[in-house]
Amino acid sequence: MLSLIKTNSDSSDFRSLVVALDADLQARYGEQQSFFSQFNKLDHIHHVIIAYENNKPIGCGAFKEYELGVAEIKRMYVKPELRGKGIAAEILNNLEQWAKEEGFKTCILETAIKQPEAIRLYEKCGYTRIPNYGQYIGVEISLCLQKELNA
Repeated sequence: MLSLIKTNSDSSDFRSLVVALDADLQARYGEQQSFFSQFNKLDHIHHVIIAYENNKPIGCGAFKEYELGVAEIKRMYVKPELRGKGIAAEILNNLEQWAKEEGFKTCILETAIKQPEAIRLYEKCGYTRIPNYGQYIGVEISLCLQKELNA
């Protein structure tokens, strides 16, 4: 049975899932990943959702304020053997709802071109491509997306 728990970046379950996420990204991007790692620090993330199945952490996601009214989705991950079951969409939907409750009007995120499953997920969930923002401007392998949160 799937359950979703709200927490923050101090959670040891979140941190263990992020280690697996970082290993996955390192395998996909090699040396290029070091550029992205500098933007994925876990300090002070106050909005984290962890998915549990049979009391075991299987996936996560987070958001933080990017600018006034805009939340940036971060650290989305589901264990590879459990992908394709709607878990990531459930995490994302709950992150968006939480962001809306916190007063955010828009969600943005960055993913990269070697993650077609992530791109499909975001587009299926209503995200559209936008010009690369912030530190991702000019980064050819980055893909940025946005979704307006309806009132």
